[in-house]
Amino acid sequence: MVKPVILTVDDEPQVLNAVARDLRAHFRSDYRIVSAGSGKDALDVLNQLKQRNTPVALFLVDQRMPQMTGVEFLEEAQKLYPDTRKVLLTAYADTEAAIASINKVGLDYYLMKPWDPPEVNLYPILDDLLGDWWATTPMPFEGIRVAGTLWSPGSHTVKDFLARNRIPYQWLDIEKDGESQTLVEGLFGGEAVRLPVLFFPDGTSLIEPDLAEIALKAGMQTMAAAPFYDLIIIGGGPAGLGAAVYGASEGLSTVMIEREATGGQAGTSSRIENYLGFPRGLTGSDLATRAVAQARRLGAEILTAREVVGVRVEDASRYVTLNDGTELGCRALVVASGVTNQKLDAPGVEELTGAGIYYGAALTEAASYRGEHVLVVGGANSAGQGAMFFSRYASKVTMLVRASSLAKSMSQYLIDQIGATENIEVLTRHTVVEVYGQKRLEAVAVVNSETGEQYRIDAPALFLFIGAVPHSDCVAGVVERNSAGFIMTGPDLMVDGKRPKGWKLPRDPYLLETSVPGIFAAGDVRQGATRRVAAAVGEGANVVSQVHQYLRTV
Repeated sequence: MVKPVILTVDDEPQVLNAVARDLRAHFRSDYRIVSAGSGKDALDVLNQLKQRNTPVALFLVDQRMPQMTGVEFLEEAQKLYPDTRKVLLTAYADTEAAIASINKVGLDYYLMKPWDPPEVNLYPILDDLLGDWWATTPMPFEGIRVAGTLWSPGSHTVKDFLARNRIPYQWLDIEKDGESQTLVEGLFGGEAVRLPVLFFPDGTSLIEPDLAEIALKAGMQTMAAAPFYDLIIIGGGPAGLGAAVYGASEGLSTVMIEREATGGQAGTSSRIENYLGFPRGLTGSDLATRAVAQARRLGAEILTAREVVGVRVEDASRYVTLNDGTELGCRALVVASGVTNQKLDAPGVEELTGAGIYYGAALTEAASYRGEHVLVVGGANSAGQGAMFFSRYASKVTMLVRASSLAKSMSQYLIDQIGATENIEVLTRHTVVEVYGQKRLEAVAVVNSETGEQYRIDAPALFLFIGAVPHSDCVAGVVERNSAGFIMTGPDLMVDGKRPKGWKLPRDPYLLETSVPGIFAAGDVRQGATRRVAAAVGEGANVVSQVHQYLRTV
């Protein structure tokens, strides 16, 4: 644990040194003693400490200082550290100012100079104040802090990225916390504030960072260790993780590249009840954490916050281009890039995305809507799991389902759970046609397709689980895809018994092989895939055996 700070401020060097000497003699084992020669210097120190989230237990400040008196310093200092105990060092002539400051700044004590001997006139007083501070002040969070507003799309993106990558962080809402607002405003020195701001334990900060910057600063691997591998896997969902585990365990030099967070859509699931071997179920985050640890232990590299933007073929090698311009080569390539939720095409949605409208589970935002009415759009398992999770926080969850019943697309165990949850309402044959709000979502217009009735539902949050759009643009023009963008493999490539155009090998494509030999597809991005977590993991494992078959022939 970081030692709390005792900050002493005096403009006379001899007095300052004497105070610091006596403080170190008694408190150095439990506290860090910091000195400043003026109120201005002390405020600069406090801003730095606050950016590091370092606790400050005590201010010991001289009253009679030029430019900024001790009381004036304490007025400013308590904006950053309101719980810190405040002690004023005074001469006899400053007694009235010290007494007045008890009400003005909540002064805890004032000490007359000189304080010798400290064993009698200093330590007992400070020991009492510090003991009270420990008893009433929680220790600050020792990790990444994210400052922003609930209605900031950028803040949501950062929180979601950190949460999905299982990186602990503390959320600072500057609209609700004056101390956090002061911290952020101090960083900009009077200029316009830009959000979000990330504060790191080493005292550094990032303003409006991209995900790659955050990943690098958080210690995640963003750069490959080698230029060429046996196997490159695009995507870190269940299929990609399955391929990484089996590829690395079977001796292939393997790197997996994930553009956001390992686990994919499954990683956002609040509860997976039907995954084999977990009778009590597990969260998508738990599953991803276990798989990542397993893949790394077996030797796979995992790059995060890097997106594959292009693929090319050169003789027996396949190359991927990343969004930072890096190119990596391999002998075999697996595309397991998954799908994302389809965008809702309705007036107002784009403008309020991230400000009350969220795609997917957005588990990071659930607690922010405690006691509120939230809406969930969709009727598949992901929507049902989301509704169950949000019901723990929201006063009411309304599911808007386009189909006539949940049974058309949702597992029965989820239907039963939803039916038994009192604060979940299911409206079938309902679609969203418009959303309302200025800087944040305020209401939604829905239409009942059976009756034609349109009406308004007031709600601050809308979570969308609709459709599936494949992440396959990186292989556009390289391998064959269907009209929706899903990658075609194996038998789907055979037309009238003929192999795909350009196929030169004396065999048919393997079951998970694309129209280009040595490029494979697994998981939801593949045409005809079964959209279940276990099926995706199985395809990830299966594709590695086909990679081995391919490599034996080249």
